[in-house]
Amino acid sequence: MLESAATALASIAVLGAAGYGYHKYYKCLILQKMDKAFQPGDPALDVAGVDNPEDGTEHWIMREEQERIDRIVSGKAAGRYYLIVGEKGTGKTSMLLDAMRKIHGDGVAMFEAHADLEIFRTRLGKALDFEFHEDYIGSLFSIKGPRDTTALLDIERAFNKLEKVALARRQAGRTPLTLIINSTHLVRNDEDGRDLLEMIQQRAEQWAASNLVTMVLNSDDYWVYERLKQYASRMEVIPVPDLPKDRALNALRRYRKRFFGEDLSQDILEKIYDQVGGRLAFLSRVAKSDDMMKTCRTICETEKTWFLNKCWVLGEEMDDDVMDQQKYASAAMVLARALVEREKEMEKTYCPKVGHILPEIPLHEARQIMTRADFIQSYDQENIFTIDSRAMVRADSVPMQNAFREICSQPGFDELLEKTLDRISDIESLHRTRELTIKDLWDQGKYKIVVRDTKGRESGTVEFSILEKEDKEED
Repeated sequence: MLESAATALASIAVLGAAGYGYHKYYKCLILQKMDKAFQPGDPALDVAGVDNPEDGTEHWIMREEQERIDRIVSGKAAGRYYLIVGEKGTGKTSMLLDAMRKIHGDGVAMFEAHADLEIFRTRLGKALDFEFHEDYIGSLFSIKGPRDTTALLDIERAFNKLEKVALARRQAGRTPLTLIINSTHLVRNDEDGRDLLEMIQQRAEQWAASNLVTMVLNSDDYWVYERLKQYASRMEVIPVPDLPKDRALNALRRYRKRFFGEDLSQDILEKIYDQVGGRLAFLSRVAKSDDMMKTCRTICETEKTWFLNKCWVLGEEMDDDVMDQQKYASAAMVLARALVEREKEMEKTYCPKVGHILPEIPLHEARQIMTRADFIQSYDQENIFTIDSRAMVRADSVPMQNAFREICSQPGFDELLEKTLDRISDIESLHRTRELTIKDLWDQGKYKIVVRDTKGRESGTVEFSILEKEDKEED
């Protein structure tokens, strides 16, 4: 019996020691893998094809913000966390990738956000090389592992591991890590999305205070800034607007000269800029096109079509079933008309050096003009209007402002918009109106309605009855 007991105890001790040793080894392995994820090289650079800084492939337009972005990504601007905001196509992601390329992705991890928290969790795990304990061998023995929980808790665990890696790097005297979350505006503005942003901001504030991790959030929409602004104390906002006219034209001229051997005249450059402005995405399409003027017209027509498909009004003949959509559309048209009228009142709408000066309206005033406060965020997400970091509302781009101007100048537009607004008002009035029908009043029948106050005391009566017919004298 003693021999059997000793054998059993020895087996249990060996099994326990092996399990404990594997557990400690697994924890060390997680930290080693996550630290390796911040070594030179990054999947985002591999996918973008800009992982080699010596191949001479540089962006053909260098923005003024690039130097600051370089310092942030390289870890030289620690102690803060950053929100990069700007319209779609202004070159925000390109600047981040270019800054990563210059340092070979050393100490940097970047991933794309997503509306679904499970996909967000998976992408974060890929960027940090963290499996969320899904490869833990304890699952083979039907042990309930830490994965049996929500995506938010998994993201919190990943941040805990990242903090340990950052602490080890700081003790070794290395630069702080940089974590870039691209397309943050894709996170849904619902309870789960707001909880996720709150958790990210808490970590960013804590890490910025201790110089552990510099977090960079990249967003196209204003609502992310509006959400983070409530609790931000160490956040810096970096706005990325369209290029000024002189830089845009010089870059376009150099590009056509280098790759097409074409010397563009100043007149052609002016025409291109008048149509597409300084939006980097538009300029890139035009620069690589064989027929630049045709591409400019296509861009302008596409923006106008997008706006009309989303927000055209139907007039007084519209059916009441589409009233909700027409409320959305008519509010956008009212705001577009207000921007066009504001442009007419401006003393200066064009600067020879800066270029287009788009009319803008404060956010609170824009909501007052639309008589709605909830639509403006959807317009920003649909890339119809944009809200900058100063809470000023304007057209999303120069082609979109051109579309506003062209649509509002159409014959009969004001009348059509007013008829639509009147029709919406009539439908809402009908929905608010209740009809009371009183029947069975024949044979001297009557209805008596007693009006009482809140305490039950009678305050008046209303009586319905049939008037007696007066006998008419015969002639």
